Amino acid sequence: MKTSNTRQPCRALLAAIISAVCVFSVQAETLDTRIGKLEFTHAFIDGYPTNATVEKLFDEMDFQRAVQAYIWSIPVVSMAQWRHAHEKELGSENGQIVFVESYKDKLGGLTYNATTPYVLPFIDLAEGPWVLELPEPPGKVRGAAHDMWQIGITQVTEPGKYLFVGPGQDVPNVKDYKTFQSPTNGILLGIRLMPEDRDERMAMLDKVAIYPYAERDKPKPRGYITPQGKPWMAAAPQGMMYWELLADTINREPVAERDRFFMAMLKPLGIEKGKPFKPNERQTKLLTEAALIGEAMAKANDFSKRLEDAHYVDGSNWEFATVSPPDQRREYYEELDGRAAWFYEAVTNDPAMHGQKTGKGQVYLAAYKDKDGDWLDGGTNYVLHVPADAPAETFWSVTAYEVSTRTLINNKHEIADRSSRMDLAGDE
Repeated sequence: MKTSNTRQPCRALLAAIISAVCVFSVQAETLDTRIGKLEFTHAFIDGYPTNATVEKLFDEMDFQRAVQAYIWSIPVVSMAQWRHAHEKELGSENGQIVFVESYKDKLGGLTYNATTPYVLPFIDLAEGPWVLELPEPPGKVRGAAHDMWQIGITQVTEPGKYLFVGPGQDVPNVKDYKTFQSPTNGILLGIRLMPEDRDERMAMLDKVAIYPYAERDKPKPRGYITPQGKPWMAAAPQGMMYWELLADTINREPVAERDRFFMAMLKPLGIEKGKPFKPNERQTKLLTEAALIGEAMAKANDFSKRLEDAHYVDGSNWEFATVSPPDQRREYYEELDGRAAWFYEAVTNDPAMHGQKTGKGQVYLAAYKDKDGDWLDGGTNYVLHVPADAPAETFWSVTAYEVSTRTLINNKHEIADRSSRMDLAGDE
């Protein structure tokens, strides 16, 4: 009897404790957050998200990842659209130069210089190596090779034969070639003809030869075409077309080690290496909005930079436009925002484009606001003062571009720039 009497209160106390715990833990909790109300079966700390909240969280997770994937992919989508414009809109073949010289023919290129002509062949190395031959004499033809992420492969500044080999391909053991292996199948050769005399430039262009290495014994250079007034556009597409182009490019190119996390982010959105891109209704909705927000962030990241290297001088609204290292790599991180800022408005990047650090090559300054800090507007007249004896040995130029496409302004006068190569009247 004593045993029974001593244990009974314990049972009662234990039951009371269990009852109290159950009453406390059944209280659901709703949190107000920046993505709306999140509901949990109990208090957040020990509760489960409701089914509706799980769906909301996954939508937000995938949306955030899509927006960041937009910013990450700006360099490669920009390059892919540029290649697409050459092939599908202008009709260039693999390895064929698109020679862009006139104002009208330059209208499709991102922040093209209105002063100099461009020699631009895209090459697909997927089926084997290709050769570039630059003619003598030295210094007359100069350029650089870039992969599809717009990272430089090599400078092409000396006469001779350059051999480009695709990723995973055997590198031929040959003499008399400068040999380079590209990390991507697609490459761009950005070439400039240096002579100021047009007849001399065209003579040099005729001597630039590009052909498959397999034809080395009997080369058949692919020559060049010109746009001939055809409309074309290298600015990245908007909406779902952006993601379609990214998915196509991912299936064309190897995945770099540094990008494997982004590939994981894209998988729930329907973009996966080796598989066709067929987004469902949910994915389409998320990706469409993400392309809008992603481009809005790209505009802020480009036109209102928060990058230390962009600073020019105190009190000025001019800034250095090219701040990403050519290899897109800092000591402890990859240059995500810097490269996105540059490649949203421009194309290619190599050491010669960082003259503010080296004192050689080119310096690219950009301004998006006037002296009062207001955004530049096409309906407003502005006065730009260029001091005498501007420190540019070869030439300087100032060019205005459209915000919508970052291309030359299409106008009946075919004028968007002023440069030291023009007969300009100075202030008295």
